[in-house]
Amino acid sequence: MKVLAVADSDSYLKWAACLLDDLPSGCVTELVVVRTPIAPSPEQIAAAVGRRAEGQEPPPVLSARSVRRVAERTQPDVILVACTGPVVDVLVAEVFAGLRPRPVFVSGLPGISVPATEKAWLFRSGCDLFVVHSERETAEFGEIAARLGGGGAVGLARLPFLRPEVVSGSGNRVVFATQAKVPRQREQRESILTALAELAARRPDLDVVVKLRALEDERQTHNERHHYQRLWREMGEPGRLLFEAGSMYEQLSHAAGFVTVSSTAALEAIAMGVPSLVLSDFGVSAEMINLVFEDSDLLGTLDDLAKGDFRTAAERWCAANYFQPAERNDWAGLLAGLVISRPRVPAKSLLDGPEFAAARRRARLRVEVPPTMLRAGWRAKRRMRRYLKSLT
Repeated sequence: MKVLAVADSDSYLKWAACLLDDLPSGCVTELVVVRTPIAPSPEQIAAAVGRRAEGQEPPPVLSARSVRRVAERTQPDVILVACTGPVVDVLVAEVFAGLRPRPVFVSGLPGISVPATEKAWLFRSGCDLFVVHSERETAEFGEIAARLGGGGAVGLARLPFLRPEVVSGSGNRVVFATQAKVPRQREQRESILTALAELAARRPDLDVVVKLRALEDERQTHNERHHYQRLWREMGEPGRLLFEAGSMYEQLSHAAGFVTVSSTAALEAIAMGVPSLVLSDFGVSAEMINLVFEDSDLLGTLDDLAKGDFRTAAERWCAANYFQPAERNDWAGLLAGLVISRPRVPAKSLLDGPEFAAARRRARLRVEVPPTMLRAGWRAKRRMRRYLKSLT
């Protein structure tokens, strides 16, 4: 089975690389990055592919037209479209349209997807297999699929970067995993940095590390308005904190504790036996992307962080959320069946109507136009709007 994987950002690239490694032996795989405004930097690419890249060239960053040519040349049985929603939709519906023989299209979400959203399903409804990572997600997306229609099967896979190695919190650092989207307010982020600095002052034996998704000048899947490293500098650096990017696995390999507001890295910490804390000071809700951690026994406060009060996840919660028995993971079997049968009726996108044509054109620009030109166009458009507004 030949599989071509296409990613558009750092988090999706990491997910794709790990998912390819979970395919059965004998599969021939190729991984590329489609050029968009959020394409990862060379450093982010190296961190995302990790040990998979040993002895190999890093995945190239290609225009959408070049990605199409790769698909025409290699004629993959499967195309894993590991991208943000609008990019998934435009790649499957337009860029890869008309490939013969038609490959099986697979997509999914790279981390925690609770609660399931209709939007995530709509953008990926042109794919034959939608991969999720917990019993709860399977049930929730299955309900959305039955109600809305479109799309193909919903398959269950373990989160591919949950490694079996056990650390058990024996390291010498506390790792805070940042999240680009939450918390949104500057004051909330400053309060986290203050609590981390207090912990560092109380525990001089520990290195307290703010694990960044991206450096200040790097792009990531979601824009980060208040970057933690910049905030710390503007606060006058009132304490002893380290700011590091790179591999989360390497950080957790030396961790005595882990903390986040909402990050898939919490699952990595659980898998590696690192005592953890999920901050609840800013709410526990879908908006905070931490609703899934209810009843996990991991929720705590900034005061708990300052005291170094880390916890162990409840076994009952783990079974329902991302740590299901291996025999429950059916995505590879579903994929093999789809490759053999080559769906007689391919998945039908729910976004094929004329009312979605303008959105697709905008998404096509993101994958066709070089990011520097695209940003220049956006700036010119904003200036023109301000000028026209000044005339009214």
